[in-house]
Amino acid sequence: MSDEKNNPPLSRRLALLTLLWLTGLYLRVPILVAPPLAPVIGDDLALSQTVIGALTTLPVLMLAVGALPGALAIARLGARRTLALALVLVAASSAARGLAPPPAVLLAATAILGLGVAAMQPALPALVPLWCPGFVALGSAVYMNGMLMGEFVGAGLTLPVIMPLTGGSWRLTLLTWSLPALAVGVVVMLCRSRGEAGPAAPHWQPDWHDGTVWRLGALLGAAATVFFGTNAYMGSILADRGAMDALPATLFTFNVCQVAASVLMMAMSGRWLGRRGPLVITGLACVAGLALFTLTGGLAALAGALVVGFASAVQLILLVSLPPWLTDSSGAGRLSAGMFTLGYAVAFTVPLIGGMIADATGTPPLALAPVTAYALLAAPLALGLDLRSRDARGTGDGDER
Repeated sequence: MSDEKNNPPLSRRLALLTLLWLTGLYLRVPILVAPPLAPVIGDDLALSQTVIGALTTLPVLMLAVGALPGALAIARLGARRTLALALVLVAASSAARGLAPPPAVLLAATAILGLGVAAMQPALPALVPLWCPGFVALGSAVYMNGMLMGEFVGAGLTLPVIMPLTGGSWRLTLLTWSLPALAVGVVVMLCRSRGEAGPAAPHWQPDWHDGTVWRLGALLGAAATVFFGTNAYMGSILADRGAMDALPATLFTFNVCQVAASVLMMAMSGRWLGRRGPLVITGLACVAGLALFTLTGGLAALAGALVVGFASAVQLILLVSLPPWLTDSSGAGRLSAGMFTLGYAVAFTVPLIGGMIADATGTPPLALAPVTAYALLAAPLALGLDLRSRDARGTGDGDER
C-alpha cells in the first residue's frame, strides 16, 4: 500500500508534473510582462522612471508582504486551496492592470497581483510532497523550471510575439497573458490528492532568532534584486544609449539564460546543493555581469546580460532548494516564509532606490548601481552558512564545502 502511494501510475505522474509546471509558469509570467511593456505604458500614461520601475518592483514588495499571510492561509485552508485561489487572484489582478489610465489603478492592480503570487510561493513547496510522493525532487525541479520558463516567455516573447497578435495594444497583451491562469486555478482546485490533508500547521511563523533565516534571506534578496532590477531598468538604460531596438534581443538573451540554468540545475543540483562555493561564485558572477552591462554597449553589454541571467538563476534555484535540504517539511515551510519575507523586501527596496537615483541624476544606468553594490556585499554571506543536510545534522557528518 505504501509502495503504491509513493509510486502513482505514470499517467498521473505526468499529469501532476504538467500541472506543477503550468503553476510555476504563473509565478513569473504576470510580473515579467511588465518590463518589455514598461516603455509603451510609460509613454501612454506619462509615467516617471520611479513609477515605471514600480511596475516590476511593486509585485516584489508584495512577495515580501504576502509571504507570512500566505503561510497562514496554507495553515487554515490547505496548500491546494490556497494555490487555486491565488491563481484566480493573479489572473484577475493581472488583467485589471489594463483598466488604467489612472496610474493609481495600474499600481493597485499590480500590488494585488504581487499578493497572489506571494501566496503561491509557499503553497507549491507544501504541495509538492503531497502530489509527488517518492519523487519530490523531480516535482520541485519541474515547477522551478516552469517558473524560469515563465520569466523567459513573459519577458522574452511579449514584444516579438504577443504584441503583434494584439495589434500593439499593451492592454490586450496583459489580458492575453492573464486569462490562462484561471483555467490552471480551476484544475488545481479539482486535483485533490489522496494523501492530502486539510488545515494542519499551527507553527507557521519563521524563527527570527535563527541566523540562517537572515543569511538566506539576504542572499535570496541579492539574487532577486539582480534579476528584477535588471529587468526593470533594462529598457531605460538601452533607450538612454539610443539602442532601444536592441531591447527585444537583450531581454530574450537575459531570460533564455534563466531557462538554460534551470535545465543545468536538474542535472547538477545534487552536486552543488549544500555547498557554499556555487553560491559565492554565482553572486560574484552577477556583479561582473552587471558591471559589463552598465559600463559597455553592443555585444559586450549583451554578454553581461547573459552572465547576469544565468548566474542569478543558478543562485536562485540553489537558495530555494535549501530549506527542505536543511530541515523537515514543516521547518522548511517556516524557513521559506522567512527567506521570502526578507529577500523580497530587499529586492523591492534596492531597485527602487536605484530608480530614485536615476530620476535625480537623469542618468538611467545609475539605476543598477545599488543593485551591483548589494550583490557584491551579499556574496560573502554564503561563507558563514551551515549547509549540512538534515540527515547529516543528525549523524554529525556532511559536506560543508
